[in-house]
Amino acid sequence: MKSAKFLACASVLGLSLAVGASSSFAEDSKDPIKIITNNWTSQLVLANVVGQVLQSKGYNIEYKSSDTQLQYTALASGDMDFQVEGWEGSQGESFAKAVAAGALDLGAHDAVTREDWWYPSYMNEMCPGLPDWKALDACAAKLATAETGTKGRFVGPPADWGKHYSERITALKMNFQEVPVGQAATLWAELQAAYDRKEPVVLFNWTPNFIEAKFEGQFVEFPEYSAECYSDPKWGSNPDAIYDCGAPAKGYLKKIGSKQLMEKWPVAAEILKKVNFTNPQIAAAASMVDVDGMTPEDAATKWVKENEATWKAWVQ
Repeated sequence: MKSAKFLACASVLGLSLAVGASSSFAEDSKDPIKIITNNWTSQLVLANVVGQVLQSKGYNIEYKSSDTQLQYTALASGDMDFQVEGWEGSQGESFAKAVAAGALDLGAHDAVTREDWWYPSYMNEMCPGLPDWKALDACAAKLATAETGTKGRFVGPPADWGKHYSERITALKMNFQEVPVGQAATLWAELQAAYDRKEPVVLFNWTPNFIEAKFEGQFVEFPEYSAECYSDPKWGSNPDAIYDCGAPAKGYLKKIGSKQLMEKWPVAAEILKKVNFTNPQIAAAASMVDVDGMTPEDAATKWVKENEATWKAWVQ
């Protein structure tokens, strides 16, 4: 049996530890941490997961909707404070500029990303030689619509996602036309309609995403990505143009914060550095909304309840 003296000491030690932990959180500002929300599902769910975890520790959280590219200017200026999903393929240039301007690179997730042209697997028989981009270009007539005339139709992402697909089409002299959608849900509606009728379709897709569990398909293989492809016309097959390559096949997924994050919320900043999601976790988060019909907020609440061991490691 432990002595009364031992128990008293343990009680004091426990209280000291508790007060110490509380004090460390108390050092952070009571001002709201502005967490960015964007217009794709996994980002909305994960942003709410992070917000709910921080709220459980007493932080004041404010969610701020933002354009995918303009958010980086807002992070550099301190108008917004945290982005949980910075994708290399579509946001790498803006990410680097924001960090150079003072925003904080808070590290990468374990998740590996890819964003590019994608097609359902049944098209392999329609267009021999796929997934090579030249085989797709030779098959352009089968993807032509009234909207695109004799050119193949590529269903592109929302304009603010910052891809350079029209420039790629021009640089590679492809017989295609990009037709961007207004929101991600339209991409899946286009895919579902074509998939049900086994009609040819090529559209923007990314991984991790719930789509890979629902549809069989492949990314189109363009000339391998290089940073010089986006800046040096002499790189690649077209000496007069940039963007004559594909997107990174193994891109990063990073977190980024405002410069004031470390100054005003140093403990929260350390938590956000530890935030880490895997490919299966992100795909499952998107699926709760896009397949199961939950709201991003409810999906985040469910994720927090079911993944306590994961997020508790962030806040220790």
